[in-house]
Amino acid sequence: MEGLIITLFVCLVLLIITKYLSWPVIPFYIIAGIVLGASGLDIVQVSETSTFFAELGLIFLLFFMGLEIKPDRILSNQKTFFSSGLIDLNINMIIGFLAAYIIGFTLTESLVIAAAFFISSTAMTVASLVENKKLMMREAETIVWMMVFEDIVLIIFLTLLSTSINNPLGFIAKIAVILLAFYLISHFGKKLIQKVINRDDELPVFLTFAAVVIIAFGSKAIGVPETLMVIAFGTALASTDPAAFEAQARPFKDVFLIIFFVFFGISVDFSGGIPVMLILALSILALISKLVSGLLIGKVVHGSKSSGIEIWANTIGRGEFSIALAALYGSPVVSSAIAAMVIITSIVGSFSAKYSGSLQDLFTRGRKGSPDQVPAGNSERIV
Repeated sequence: MEGLIITLFVCLVLLIITKYLSWPVIPFYIIAGIVLGASGLDIVQVSETSTFFAELGLIFLLFFMGLEIKPDRILSNQKTFFSSGLIDLNINMIIGFLAAYIIGFTLTESLVIAAAFFISSTAMTVASLVENKKLMMREAETIVWMMVFEDIVLIIFLTLLSTSINNPLGFIAKIAVILLAFYLISHFGKKLIQKVINRDDELPVFLTFAAVVIIAFGSKAIGVPETLMVIAFGTALASTDPAAFEAQARPFKDVFLIIFFVFFGISVDFSGGIPVMLILALSILALISKLVSGLLIGKVVHGSKSSGIEIWANTIGRGEFSIALAALYGSPVVSSAIAAMVIITSIVGSFSAKYSGSLQDLFTRGRKGSPDQVPAGNSERIV
């Protein structure tokens, strides 16, 4: 219990400092965990209590992911959604997988690292667009759809990795029944759900917390991955009143997710992993892979190299989902590599998003006045 109290105090200090400086807080949580854990001062150890709280953080993160999946909006923006998403997927997954496999990771470990290469931090990306007042840019909509595409690919990836299936047909039938049940509840109970979730007493908060936790831990009893169950539950509720559910669940997500990040850092052990220089090289390659995909997306979607630089600058940071993958399916060596990648890319990403204009000038130097550059005043508003 003393370790958890120390952790909470350190997190509070870090949160205050990073908010004041407008820095991304996730990498500092991980660094704090590394310092407090076995790789550092070794004054805090993982316990059953911390593991439970950290698992709650992951569960509510996945629930939020489900709430963001809205099929009707995706269908109305198919061109941007698929063009940007497929470029992002192919370039980063291929580069990440080949790099990890060449270094010596196993096939499964290479796939996990490749997914970490691909998936940007939605929290950092959206926060940077808001804090840097970039929501009016035409590239902002493309960036948002990239995040949605990444979330959907992550859901598929989690499903494939989550369990060894002895009876595929039975498993698929079980999933189909659960998804149908979620759909029927959200469709026919929509008015009742909206009425309850918008009450001004404690019922909406408790209902949201209890429902998510019961769904998550109950999934183990019926042999269905909790990751898939929680995401599917969130997606079903997205057709009712997702904003209300987000408001009720956000405090749980924010608090427990902090514990998740710190104790992930505490569990990281750099002593028996790959050489530090290889981890550093992998992290630098992660920056380059997003640059390549960003430039190509800028050219294909917006016909502009400057747009590509803007997209890259705001999607560099890897964060919550990369760490979730490492925690769920990564070996200690994979966790160490992904932790370093998240720390480096998120810190670089916070500054690149803030100074993306200077980066565009740097990359397009000598081409002043060319049609490749789009004045800020001509930006289109996102939907």
